[in-house]
Amino acid sequence: MSQDFRSRTVTKAKTSMDIMPAAFIGHGSPMNTLETNRFTAAWQELGRTVPRPRAILAISAHWFVNVSAVTAMERPPVIHDFYGFPKALFDFDYPAPGSPELAREVAELVKPGFIGLDRDSWGIDHGTWSVLAHLFPKADVPVVQLSVHSGEDMRYHIGLGASLAPLRGRGVFIICSGNVVHNLRRVDWDNPDRSCEWAGRFDAAVKDVMTSRPGQLADLASHPDYGLSVPTPEHFLPLAYLAGLCARAASPAEVLVEGGTLGSITMTSYVLDRPTPRGRQPSGKPAAALPNPATVPPEQTNT
Repeated sequence: MSQDFRSRTVTKAKTSMDIMPAAFIGHGSPMNTLETNRFTAAWQELGRTVPRPRAILAISAHWFVNVSAVTAMERPPVIHDFYGFPKALFDFDYPAPGSPELAREVAELVKPGFIGLDRDSWGIDHGTWSVLAHLFPKADVPVVQLSVHSGEDMRYHIGLGASLAPLRGRGVFIICSGNVVHNLRRVDWDNPDRSCEWAGRFDAAVKDVMTSRPGQLADLASHPDYGLSVPTPEHFLPLAYLAGLCARAASPAEVLVEGGTLGSITMTSYVLDRPTPRGRQPSGKPAAALPNPATVPPEQTNT
């Protein structure tokens, strides 16, 4: 039986000078792995300012199964969980090491709740590596991936996110990867650079909550545009983990980058405790001057 994590957002975490940031990234199409656009430029800039982590704990929309589990292998396989994309994407490798030590730490941290140790069934999927390719392109930081439990509601995921907060004080960068609005049936190929009105409204409502009262994210399930924006929960639920971390820290999230593509996908991303650049100069063009993602199918995947 799953532990009820829903009540774990009430105690504020202890402060630490060494606390790591946490982030939710709207990952969009797997092709963002290979592109430089205004969204991936923002990811790259975040990667340049984050202190080098001891390890990364990733929560990806693409490991959506009926159990909470963490990858616990020394060398997690790189999973190309999609079809219909160019060969260059299937050839892409992100050979980051795993961390069985961190996996065991996560499992211990949530007790008496249960998180299983996965040693052979999953690995690093594109929800994780398409983002880390920009944040940590050398693939030299250990990565552990946490599944999104398909049988639990949003409050469970918010609470579980809150329970992971101590990891931030132990050198772990928690990164959540999904999309706020993700409706493939409503993709508008004629409008690659904008959001439909309903998608924009819901994205704005989420922004209001995440930047002011993130612990109340679950209330958005009653928003009139929730059904169109979140027809299936797997891409939205990773945001609940950041909401829980924010609630535990008693601190709102900050927008990293915002916007939409193809009408029914939003790429808005958030950061908790965003680091201040330490004298590093951004490379390339300013994000605002870069293009939107190419007009390729946003997802053709196994979820």
